[in-house]
Amino acid sequence: MARLKTTHDVFSAIGEPKRRVLIEQLVLKEMSVNELVDVVKWPQPVVSKHLSVLKQVRIVTERRQGRFRLYRIQPEELRPIQEWMHQFEKFWGGSMDQLDAYLNNLQERDSDEQS
Repeated sequence: MARLKTTHDVFSAIGEPKRRVLIEQLVLKEMSVNELVDVVKWPQPVVSKHLSVLKQVRIVTERRQGRFRLYRIQPEELRPIQEWMHQFEKFWGGSMDQLDAYLNNLQERDSDEQS
């Protein structure tokens, strides 16, 4: 079976766990391939391959500085993910409220039992 292309859009590109690791590192600061290799401890060709995919969907940009290429995250390109996730916030908010009420109930019951 042929492997599906993962460079179609931002959603498919970040579906790969290694790419998410690179994004997390580049959120911290602009880095070269060698700096990323040192941090993530992967072979340089693996880092370069995943950076290439992230560049294709414009999550990452590169700029030259002397003989180095520095990579940086383009957070605005992740906006489609944020917008898609936004529709689920109402479910999470309700779940957190329920969890908070449940924990408060447990705490009150423990206090009553100890009295």
